[in-house]
Formats: sequence, C-alpha cells, structure tokens
Amino acid sequence: MIHLDLIGIGTGNPDHLTRAAEAAMRAADLILLPRKEDKAELIDLRRDICAQVLAGTAVRVVEFDLPVRAIEGAYLDTVEHWHDAIAERWAAEIAAHLPGGGRVALLVWGDPSLYDSTIRIARRLASVERVTVVPGITSLQALCAAHAVPFNAVGAPVMVTTGRRLRETGWPEGADSVAVMLDGGCAFMTLDQPDVAIWWGAYLGMAQQAIESGRLADVAERIVARRAELRRAHGWIMDVYLLRRGGDLVGEGA
Repeated sequence: MIHLDLIGIGTGNPDHLTRAAEAAMRAADLILLPRKEDKAELIDLRRDICAQVLAGTAVRVVEFDLPVRAIEGAYLDTVEHWHDAIAERWAAEIAAHLPGGGRVALLVWGDPSLYDSTIRIARRLASVERVTVVPGITSLQALCAAHAVPFNAVGAPVMVTTGRRLRETGWPEGADSVAVMLDGGCAFMTLDQPDVAIWWGAYLGMAQQAIESGRLADVAERIVARRAELRRAHGWIMDVYLLRRGGDLVGEGA
C-alpha cells in the first residue's frame, strides 16, 4: 500500500511550516523533491526545510527532474499531457524507492488546493491507495500579511483568477476585489480602472521578498520595471497581487 502525503510548505519561509506539516514529513518513508533547471532556489529551500525538519530521522529524500511542459499547442492540452508525464515520473520514483509500499510525501509550494495541480496529478497514480493533504500558508495570505491589509472588503467577496483570464476577459463582473495568480505578463496593465488599488508581492516569504502598493495608475509601470529587474537578477520570479476598487481604499492601506 502506498500512502501519499501532499504537504503544503508555505511560500519559502521555514517558519511557515505547521506542526502538522512537520509531523507528516517525519512520518514519511520517502520524500520526493522535484528539480527545475530554471528554479534552483526552490529546491534549495526544500533541501533546507528537509535538513531542519528531518534531522535525526531515517526518512529518505530523493530528488528527481520534473518534466517540462510543452510551449506549443493548446494550453489545456499541453497542461494535461504535462500532468500525465509528471504522474508517470512520480510512479517510477515510488516504484523504485518503495517497492514494498510505504508512505511517500511531496512538499507543495504554498497550499495544495490553490492554483496547484498536485492533487489532480496524484489521482492519476493507480499505485496510491490513500492521499492525505496537509494545508499550508498560501501566497495570498503571505501577500496580505506583507502589506498588512485584509484580503476582502467588509462583507464583500473576492474573485481569485489568473493573469491569462484577466487579460482575456477584463475585470470580473460583480467583483470589487480581485486576486491574481500565475501572471507572467502583468495583465493589470490592460485594465482601465482609474479607482483601483494594487498590492503586489514577489518571492513572498523568501529573503528576496519585494512588495509594492498604491493606486494602479501610479505604480503599475514601477511594478513592471521592478518585476523585470528581479527576474533578470534571479532568473525566475513568482509573484501575486490583489486589486481592489471603490470604497475607502486609504482605509484599506492603499
């Protein structure tokens, strides 16, 4: 029997680990760490977390190269094929290192439930009989904490979406607060919303954390320039932002 733990580890700060996450790591027989060529710092952080949490245990840590998603083709098709390839890689690693069964864990950036496909990929594994999810601090929580702002306006909803959808469909209907993830092209630049405020953050929870905030019209170009500079310096970037319109934005910290 294979028991798979999907452990949310927050956004890069070892202090984001919950006690439940630490307990699940120490209970594992095997922890798999994915390597990405363009994001060496991410696996370095996972290595550091494992070194701190697993000291004195017999838990094995195995690294593997994560398959690369195809650039060409329809977006959803390329994602589906990519997820299939990742599931096959997981299955091969589990079979090689836990041939008799046991407990394997994957450390998931942020939280496994929010704009992360680890849970979906895990369902593809025929050898896994049980999946346990340990929640982690999300980038949206880290963003709001970094800026000391609430996620939502009083009694109001928040739309969580992607940069691609924001660019294609514009401001979501019926929403005054919009949280945007997976935006590699600064989709906020396409908005015509003069009363919108933005709270932006990159590398949240990490040593190189960077944040900006203010009226979108005033700070948009500064965010674009800073984002480009950070990407050049580190070779990669992970960022997220919250947009809000109307109401007392000064009272909201804008």
